Amino acid sequence: MNRTDRLYALVEDLRAVAPRVRTARELAGRYEVSVRTIERDISALQQSGVPIYADVGRRGGYALDKRMSLPPLNFTAAESVALAVALERSVDTPFAHAGRSALRKILAAMSDSDAASARELVGRVGLIERHDPVVAQGIPTLVEEAVLSRRVLEFGYRDRFGAGTRRRVEPMLLLHGKSGWCLVSWCRLREAPRCFRLDRMVDIILTDEPMPVRALEGCDLDIPEHKLRIVAFG
Repeated sequence: MNRTDRLYALVEDLRAVAPRVRTARELAGRYEVSVRTIERDISALQQSGVPIYADVGRRGGYALDKRMSLPPLNFTAAESVALAVALERSVDTPFAHAGRSALRKILAAMSDSDAASARELVGRVGLIERHDPVVAQGIPTLVEEAVLSRRVLEFGYRDRFGAGTRRRVEPMLLLHGKSGWCLVSWCRLREAPRCFRLDRMVDIILTDEPMPVRALEGCDLDIPEHKLRIVAFG
């Protein structure tokens, strides 16, 4: 588990037991790191504004402000099953692992009776496995992190003719088309927007450099406007 994932997991761990505490030793054992690493992680979360406080004493530990705990969610069994089915059909979409984590949080926050109904209902829905010639490629974790954190990405790239170049780009949009997933980016080599197929990227490096805000409007992506649909809530 990388540090970013561990920081998220620590918050959810403390949220789940709030207002009770977990000791640094308990957390270190759970995440297979040292107590000192946990102390540094908690300090980083506190500095970023997460309301974690330390309860000193022999039975002390770390606790999350109970106001940060999730209120009861009013998802129906059918709604939660619909999300589960969508996730099963979306194994190669961006942030698929985050979607599964979100579904587990939803089930944990539902009442016992609603969660039981959801688990019973999901057992009555099946999906036939497809044996397509093309295996789902998935989204490289570093590409997801670059889009999420708005940081510059570096990678080796081979074009359709097999010519290789080294690119440093500013990610703008994850785009799915007939050739699979692409990353629309501002390419610093070409000084122009470019579409990069994820299956042609190698030796990906996520840099610490933040990227400037760039608008898609006005970018010539050679994609008919009526065929480009941006994902939205609602």
